[in-house]
Amino acid sequence: MANELKEEKKNSNFIRDIIDKDLENGKNGGRVHTRFPPEPNGFLHIGHAKAICINYGIADDYNGKYNLRFDDTNPVKEETKYVEAIKKDIKWLGFDWEDREYFASDYFPRMYELAIELIKKGKAYVCELSGDEIRKYRGSLTEPGKNSPYRDRPIEENLALFERMKNGEFEDGSKVLRAKIDMSSSNMNLRDPIIYRILNKPHHRTGDTWHIYPMYDWAHGLEDSFEGITHSLCSLEFENHRPLYDWFLDQLDGVHHPQQIEFARLNLNFTVMSKRKLLKLVEENFVSGWDDPRMPTLSGLRRRGFSPESIRNFCDKIGVAKRNSMVDIALLEYSVREHLNEVSSRRMAVLDPVKVVIDNYPEDKEEMVLAVNNPEDETAGKREVPFSRELYIEREDFMEVPAKKFWRLFPGNEVRLRYAYYITATGVEKDAEGNITTIHCTYDPETRGGRSEDGRKVKSTLHWVSAKHALKAEVRLYDRLFTVENPLAEEGEFTDYLNPNSLKILDNCYVEPALQDAKTDEYLQFERLGYFIADSVDSSTDHLVFNRTVPLRDNWKKIVKQQRHEKNLARQKAKKKNN
Repeated sequence: MANELKEEKKNSNFIRDIIDKDLENGKNGGRVHTRFPPEPNGFLHIGHAKAICINYGIADDYNGKYNLRFDDTNPVKEETKYVEAIKKDIKWLGFDWEDREYFASDYFPRMYELAIELIKKGKAYVCELSGDEIRKYRGSLTEPGKNSPYRDRPIEENLALFERMKNGEFEDGSKVLRAKIDMSSSNMNLRDPIIYRILNKPHHRTGDTWHIYPMYDWAHGLEDSFEGITHSLCSLEFENHRPLYDWFLDQLDGVHHPQQIEFARLNLNFTVMSKRKLLKLVEENFVSGWDDPRMPTLSGLRRRGFSPESIRNFCDKIGVAKRNSMVDIALLEYSVREHLNEVSSRRMAVLDPVKVVIDNYPEDKEEMVLAVNNPEDETAGKREVPFSRELYIEREDFMEVPAKKFWRLFPGNEVRLRYAYYITATGVEKDAEGNITTIHCTYDPETRGGRSEDGRKVKSTLHWVSAKHALKAEVRLYDRLFTVENPLAEEGEFTDYLNPNSLKILDNCYVEPALQDAKTDEYLQFERLGYFIADSVDSSTDHLVFNRTVPLRDNWKKIVKQQRHEKNLARQKAKKKNN
């Protein structure tokens, strides 16, 4: 896999420029060592994929090392199930951290000792202000903060109280350990930040051993230092925290100083990327779980049929920038279409079936026609597909009274059945409500394989399945989770803009027999319909369930254009009213 990843084109960017200069100057002894530090409080999403690709790609390209480290400093929100899900997702994405798997909790004893060192140097103190009081004392962007009344506690008293905090003698929230920096700093993060808080909660790895837990800002830089990370690659929201990480390391003796470099995080339209918002969708049952195929999580994208290659290609396309911006989800969908077109097995399925009876085809006759498995890959070969007198086609492929430029099936018109024969519609049967139940046709036996010896042309080719051999299936059509590009920028709750049509379940579909044993990691193209995959949770040989990954074409451009047009009209109307 590493060789495959190296073959993927890597564009130059400002991070690589910095590393090239470091190597040229002999910094870090010529080493490049990166890491990916997820918090195990949720599942990874597409934004994390970008960070993984950057960190692993840098290490791999420079023959360096790459660590996986879990920042498990908050026992209230973290669980082992998230640890296992994160590892599974990273492996699926194609990256291997080898034996370098670490946890912040591995370093709890060492972090505690360094906090004591900070206290002994007069750089930290135990504070008994409440959370609200600490926020009030902190000041604002325009007003300086003021010192805590506990700021000048004697060192010995701070040491004794901190030990008692560790031993579980105090209630949650009653005391914290704070760094003594500068309450008037223009950087709010330097206004005596909290280093440790009391949480009398069991930890998923350390159990009841600890009653105090380090804050992320204290742990983050130390973990990188302990592991010898040379380049700590973070998203932009950590830029203002970098002076604090540096301050901590500067106060401690004999610690390694990693270099932090910030890059723009991935923001994707028509979805949300906040783990807190995603958790709300899960907990309030707006979706079926973290792996719901509408979610931007890697487990959701995997279940929906996105390939790891397409996600890596997408991350490569968007590149590495210094400024945050919104990326069009159409680019992600383009990337998956681009890859799945190369690797997906072609199959025929009918999602909204109507029966076709070929009246001049023998009733007792069955035959096999040859179908191409993948026109992009000659080695994929061909398969046999059963053909018989009665078929299913898509209901929308027939019109009794054809509209202008409708070239598909209608009375008197001849079309090609994919891989099979030319047929011509001759009449229909209807139910009591006037709905078409059966289309009657004739076929030309001289056109087997979809070619005419006399050279006549047809303007349309239809997919189909043999009614006698077809397998019943459930098909789930997934679409974008939200109806607006940025639900967080709209008025009200972001959940007000959930797309009511993000999932349509079709339970009367028919698929060709080759899909009986469809695997949940087999990428499929249902001809003329889109890319699909067997659902990894609900599909079985007794109940086939297929998820649509993406349609063959992007239908949302017209929808978004119409939405923008309607908004502009509304603004113009409001402007005229106000005038």
